[in-house]
Amino acid sequence: MARRTTGGRGTTTVRGARRPEPRLPPLTPYAGGGLEPDGDYDALEFRETDLTGQEGSGARFMDCLLTGCALDETSLPRARLLDTVLTAVRGVGTNLAEATLRDVELLDARLGGTQLHGAVLERVLIRGGKIDYLNLRRARLKDVVFEGCVLVEPDFGGARLERVEFVDCALKQADLAAATLTDVDLRGAAPLELSRGVDRLAGAVISPTQLLDLAPVLAAELGLRVLAEDH
Repeated sequence: MARRTTGGRGTTTVRGARRPEPRLPPLTPYAGGGLEPDGDYDALEFRETDLTGQEGSGARFMDCLLTGCALDETSLPRARLLDTVLTAVRGVGTNLAEATLRDVELLDARLGGTQLHGAVLERVLIRGGKIDYLNLRRARLKDVVFEGCVLVEPDFGGARLERVEFVDCALKQADLAAATLTDVDLRGAAPLELSRGVDRLAGAVISPTQLLDLAPVLAAELGLRVLAEDH
């Protein structure tokens, strides 16, 4: 989906993100027993399952539903989540480094310190909830929507963002250092706060109001002093 916007160089087209459309088959309740490294989990329902501290590196979750699960210190590096929905999951220190998330919905999550550095996210919807200190350093995001959620100090350092939208969400002290942005729509972020990387905003679109809000940060980046006139 393309959106029209007006910028300093005239009217341009902003390519909108393609949202995931997971269609879950009939699911089998997860029988427990703990996650396993490189395990295969197909068409399973994890309901109120305590996965605290479990090790599932390289595991594959396909056509799964996770509802109300505890993910504190759950270790899932290089895991693959495909056509999967996670609802009301919670946890601190979940490790999804270098994981692949494709056609995934993450709804009403309460997470802190989630590690997604080096991960690949494609057609992912993150809606509702709050995520503190989300680590997306050097991750690749394509067709990702953040909607109605609160992101506190997310780290996009060195990440590549293409067709990423922020819709009615709060973006607090985001780090965009060394990030590459293409068709990133920030107009729905309120507040829009950047701790680093204001120089990486090329390839993003913001609203006129956001431009005014970012003026002090932009001036500081340029080394521009803003002084009132002497009378």
